[in-house]
Amino acid sequence: MSDKEKRIAIIGAGLGGLTLARVLQQAGFDPVIYERESSRTYRSQGGTLDLATDSGQKALQVAGLLEEFQSICRYEGQAMKLTDKTGKLLFGSAAEEGPGEDDRPEIDRTLLRNMLLDSLHPSSVRWGYKLLQALRLENGQHDLQFENGQIETVDLVVAADGAFSKIRPLLSNADAEYSGVSMIELNVLDAATQFPDLFAFNGTGSMFALDDHKAIVAQVNGDGRIRVYLGFEVDRDWIDVNGIPYENLEKAKCEMLKFFEDWDEDLKNYIRYANGEVFPRRIYMLPVPHKWESKSGVTLIGDAAHLMSPFAGAGANLAMLDAAELGLSIINNDDLFQAIKEYELKMFEYAGDTAITTKRFMKLFFSDNAAETFGEMMSSNFAEV
Repeated sequence: MSDKEKRIAIIGAGLGGLTLARVLQQAGFDPVIYERESSRTYRSQGGTLDLATDSGQKALQVAGLLEEFQSICRYEGQAMKLTDKTGKLLFGSAAEEGPGEDDRPEIDRTLLRNMLLDSLHPSSVRWGYKLLQALRLENGQHDLQFENGQIETVDLVVAADGAFSKIRPLLSNADAEYSGVSMIELNVLDAATQFPDLFAFNGTGSMFALDDHKAIVAQVNGDGRIRVYLGFEVDRDWIDVNGIPYENLEKAKCEMLKFFEDWDEDLKNYIRYANGEVFPRRIYMLPVPHKWESKSGVTLIGDAAHLMSPFAGAGANLAMLDAAELGLSIINNDDLFQAIKEYELKMFEYAGDTAITTKRFMKLFFSDNAAETFGEMMSSNFAEV
């Protein structure tokens, strides 16, 4: 059996899994993606992403999709501003007008996922396949057992199934642990039309307000909403005991405003103007760094491999880079186990470095004088460019 005839299963139809399937298909492989959700429209895919040239965009170039991405991304979304709780501007950067050497243009996660899905063979994704367990066989293959009763025997299983991966225990004893930070997502729909004062205050990209070991982070999305994240350095059970009735928007906003009582009125408008759903979330992370001993027939990409907090905007970028590196390694090696080892050694290095940076950023966001410290760091970085 040639390598291209070997059965490669990808667990999870997120950005990493889809990118890997695309890279492999371009080289003549026929991987199958197993996704627990029933369709691409089963749920909202979340907010906007910025794709870096050396990771997310690099992966799209390997996948042959970079030009298509550049035709639909939003360069104006790169604009950024940083304030403290008084609204004092501590850092600001304008958006680029087009592609640059070190740009990070924005794209909504749903739009990017649909672009990847549409690039695949129609039968690539098997929807409604919830994995129960993967059993290692003596020959290095794995039996994948699904909730619908199906059992698939594969030569390589790639875990792209996120924070609480069902495949990770085959390689690592590490569990995703609570990071010490929780977030509440709000949505200000049709922001430019309905709330032009807030849209003008925010700008076309992202806004960060840091103080009191709390954060307000806001992003303009391609569908016209401003997606808002309220961040708190709190105990794990805070989400459940803070008194916020998430299902009742008006009452929830009243309770949330109490946590920002002495913050600037423009910043509190992110809460006052919220007119969409509310989503409380705990932030989890894997140990830093996270490594394992390579084994034949199985590997991890994305959050399954190196779950980290979102405070460096690296999650999607790394998942896609993992996919490209693993795909190239499979394509360029006659032996699957050698391909896995080469990919993992490379991934451990770049993901480990990013995880360290992300953990440092998370601590910075919720530290004393966070806005001033972050502003000085950003100003210094821009001065070096």
